[in-house]
Amino acid sequence: MTSLFRSARQSAASIRPEPLRATEPAAAGWRARLAYARQKAQYLRMLAWPVYFYSLWRYIADNGLPYQNDVVFLWLIGALSAAAVHSGRRFGWLRVLRDWIPVMAAVWAYSLLRGYGAHTPWAVHWAPQLAFDRAVGFGQVWTVRLQHWLYTPGHPHWYDYVVTTVYMSHFFTVFVVMAVLWRRRHDRFTRLVALYLALTFAGFATYILYPADPPWLTSQAGHIPAVTRVVSDVLTQSGLPRAGSIFENGSQFDNDVAAMPSLHAAYPMMLALFFWPTAGRKLRVLLVAYPLAMAFSLVYGAEHFVIDILMGWLYATVIVLGLNRLLDRRAARKAAKAAVDGGEGDGRREELRQLAHGTAARTATDHEAAHEAGHEDEGGDDEPAVLLNERELLKRR
Repeated sequence: MTSLFRSARQSAASIRPEPLRATEPAAAGWRARLAYARQKAQYLRMLAWPVYFYSLWRYIADNGLPYQNDVVFLWLIGALSAAAVHSGRRFGWLRVLRDWIPVMAAVWAYSLLRGYGAHTPWAVHWAPQLAFDRAVGFGQVWTVRLQHWLYTPGHPHWYDYVVTTVYMSHFFTVFVVMAVLWRRRHDRFTRLVALYLALTFAGFATYILYPADPPWLTSQAGHIPAVTRVVSDVLTQSGLPRAGSIFENGSQFDNDVAAMPSLHAAYPMMLALFFWPTAGRKLRVLLVAYPLAMAFSLVYGAEHFVIDILMGWLYATVIVLGLNRLLDRRAARKAAKAAVDGGEGDGRREELRQLAHGTAARTATDHEAAHEAGHEDEGGDDEPAVLLNERELLKRR
């Protein structure tokens, strides 16, 4: 009986688990804490969009609608970063900064240079634009005619709000389109950014070389009958916080004589030409309607002469068609070079494959001949002694 109890105790001791080492509890605790932190982070990422929209609401309440390119870009980058955090992708916000900070830097540089461009040594032009508008308006400036027909100072109509919305879309439409392409078609995003920057700086160069008055400044100088800046008046009447400050003078980013060409007109035309080859029927209707609606808003609102808009369309056409052709040729050369390199690589691999097969066949023949003659080395194998395969030949070459 005693021996039976002793054997039972020994069996229980043999199956007793070994005590954990000193490092195992620490490692287990570290992993548990990391897993717990990741689990909590999954809940915290759900706050990305609420935090973003609350911050945007507070900014608009305190400062009014964002309209400057650099400010719009900051909020756009914030939205993309919020989307990256919400999606749960690791370091997604770093990818946002990598792709968008250079673009923002270029746009901010343009905004700063545009303000300095208001102080040029050349005289400001207004007579050529006025002469062209009178020619196409049968003796009358189209801005004066449209406001005489449609505008009631101090009492905006429903279409005045539509005109204001179309005009203000200039400050964010291109950036929103860029953001969509960045999420879905990164190759198209980089192409649109190149077109946008080329068009923007081409317009800036023209502002330096050819400063031009818009219709509202020409009217203040007494060269045409009195006209009203419709967008400014509507925004003032709307009561939006500080919305009218968009048109206040004295800003280092402000340039009232940057009218030729009209980038307000150029950007919609750029988007139309960019998407036209791949657009469906419904999208093409929108691509045609947007530049026309913007053109009407600019002329009716006294922001640009007709010639300013036509020049903006011309700049957009030349840059989109010219730069696209240049970039397409560059891409074709790279593809051709890659195809040639790939073809040479395929030919090289085929040559080595044939060489390997020939070497193996010759080795097998020699081996069989030696076997028949009885001259095989002692301890030799029945398989060829030197059988070079394709990988071995590649290493040797």
